[in-house]
Amino acid sequence: MTDEIIRVALDTPLRRTFDYLRGADSPAAMAGQRVCVPFGRQEKIGFVVSLASQSEVDSTKLKRISSYIDPYPTFDPALLVLLRWAADYYHHPLGEVIATALPKLLREGAPLRQRSFGWVLTPAGRLALEAGEAKRAPQQRALLERLARDEAGVAEGDLADGPRWRDHIRSLRDRGWAERREHEPAGSPPPAPLTGSAHGSPQPTADQQAALDAIIASGDTGYRAWLLQGITGSGKTEVYLRLAARQLQAGRRVLILVPEIGLTPQLVGRFATRFAGVPLAVLHSGLTDTQRLEAWRRTHDGSVRLVLGTRSAVFAPIPELGMIIVDEEHDASFKQQEGGFRYSARDLALVRAQQLDIPIVLGSATPSLESLHNVTLGRFQHLSLPRRAGNAQPPTLKLIDLRAEHVHAGLSTTAATTIEKHLADQGQVLVYINRRGYAPTLACTACGWVAPCLSCDARLTVYRNAARLRCHHCGADRELPRQCPQCGYAVKTVGQGTERIEESLAETFKGIGIARLDRDVVRRQDELEAVVSRITSGDARILVGTQMIAKGHDFPDVTLVIVLNADQGLFSTDFRAAERLAQTIVQVAGRAGRGDRRGEVLIQTEYPDHPLLRGLLDGGYEAFASAALAERESAAWPPFARLAALRASALQADWATEFLAAARRTASAANVRLLGPAPAAMAKRAGRFHAQLLIESHDRAALHRFLDRWVPTVEALPEVRRVRWALDVDPLELF
Repeated sequence: MTDEIIRVALDTPLRRTFDYLRGADSPAAMAGQRVCVPFGRQEKIGFVVSLASQSEVDSTKLKRISSYIDPYPTFDPALLVLLRWAADYYHHPLGEVIATALPKLLREGAPLRQRSFGWVLTPAGRLALEAGEAKRAPQQRALLERLARDEAGVAEGDLADGPRWRDHIRSLRDRGWAERREHEPAGSPPPAPLTGSAHGSPQPTADQQAALDAIIASGDTGYRAWLLQGITGSGKTEVYLRLAARQLQAGRRVLILVPEIGLTPQLVGRFATRFAGVPLAVLHSGLTDTQRLEAWRRTHDGSVRLVLGTRSAVFAPIPELGMIIVDEEHDASFKQQEGGFRYSARDLALVRAQQLDIPIVLGSATPSLESLHNVTLGRFQHLSLPRRAGNAQPPTLKLIDLRAEHVHAGLSTTAATTIEKHLADQGQVLVYINRRGYAPTLACTACGWVAPCLSCDARLTVYRNAARLRCHHCGADRELPRQCPQCGYAVKTVGQGTERIEESLAETFKGIGIARLDRDVVRRQDELEAVVSRITSGDARILVGTQMIAKGHDFPDVTLVIVLNADQGLFSTDFRAAERLAQTIVQVAGRAGRGDRRGEVLIQTEYPDHPLLRGLLDGGYEAFASAALAERESAAWPPFARLAALRASALQADWATEFLAAARRTASAANVRLLGPAPAAMAKRAGRFHAQLLIESHDRAALHRFLDRWVPTVEALPEVRRVRWALDVDPLELF
């Protein structure tokens, strides 16, 4: 009989699978199963991706699988199809793609299901019980009787209620009367019924009901992509909750994706309250390895019916998945932009929904231009929530011309007086500035020296409270000097960051509670919850923060929002910068006036006549998006073209550009254009020199046909040994 060939993907940068023979006396392998295989001089964990009857390698040279880690697949066939699709689309090694989809402990060989042990009565133990043995040891006798009542055995956890039970069960084992065995995990529990709170939800607004009716009319099954565009405060989450309820009532499960860890507590709270008693799992990078493994296991075995998570949760192994919801679909955090496997969770969620033939809902107040273009093409169905829920009114927006204002520590006179007014009216104030630290620059007032990062083409950020200079790109950290290291003269801070704005506000508004929300003060989930609690409780009346404050938080008492650095992005060379700036301004502005009182938004700028700012004020995000799409089309940028970026870094600048130049020389294809190579905008970062080569095409299929042929040639170049390189398909940032 011919040995079965088992094709295994390994977590290596090699773009191929490896053929093995079935292990001696081992059962048949299943696609999606983890196995331990010999690889060179070591043993590696691999993933069975397919079975075959023949191999291109001579059968005498094939090695056998060493062992099976689990007796069942880690991935079901549908999820394995998605992973293979992702590897093909992003032109990345399948083994690394599969490894990305797994928690760290599973990649290291932890069992897929939690091992549980129990004790059973042996035939000798039953005879001893019938013969009346152990009469002088009542605790052992009681254990014998308990084991006799359950032929399947008693779990160790159920035995732990007795005193010194371990000693007694060990004595039974030593006498051959009891035996320890591993319990087979129970199957998926039946669907939990929805509690009354699921049905006692708030009455939907007319706009919410219209959106729900449109989705429900299309049926609860079958692939459809819906773009739910709702202004901030319009109640998109209520629509999500009602759609999830329909799926749960039908016995199906729901996956909800959010871009940031910071959004999970609030959303988890809403879902947990509405669906009390319905098992829910949370998956994000803030969990410990053990917590992530446990949540993944519960998802895999069907114990949970709601799965809420960030980017990597798109790979969660959810049986009977009925719907996918992607909140804040425009957010760049859905794209993995560093490391090896660079994927878009939003785009993969669409592919997964299409493959499973289930509906997907993408929600945002500021949809990406790609999603709006898909609406135009008829690929997405558009739904609108143009009004805020309840009595809340949209905030009024006003530009503050900094050229005509006195500015102190980044805050204009108009902004300061308006803050005072809102505080007097018992409102809360949100101040947005997308710069961490005390100041972005430390400079010499005599010779012009500016504190540089020695490992990056960047300036060090001042942290005055800690008396440190830090680099936000490579993490460099050194003491804050008191004099210029070049001439010995005095140094001063230039510009403002969140730390300096917080200090200035504390000096101006004495006795007012102030909270700061940025990556420097919020590193753990409990720290984020503490800051949010101070705002919602009213303990802090002023909130200063970066983009973290713009992402889905609901502060009903905030009546004033001030945007301090609106000019960032107005003149960037990145064609997506204007879109990101418009989305940020609209999202931040949307934090104002979400309660009963109307909000006010002040946007400080030195360019009050800039078309982007004027367009946002006069026509809203819709007018901006329409104009931006027209500009993209005339310039042939995405979504009207397809891009890939070949990125390289090296210890010497010439090595990176030489590698990319060599890669370009090997390229030849119709309908594809190569741009570069060119150094990155920040050429030196973390001690390495960065450059990129852009590949552009109007035809997606033509681009991928070219990449299929070209990437194997690129990785075989002799120059590849001196660089680190990565291919980024559909890049969001062109650095």
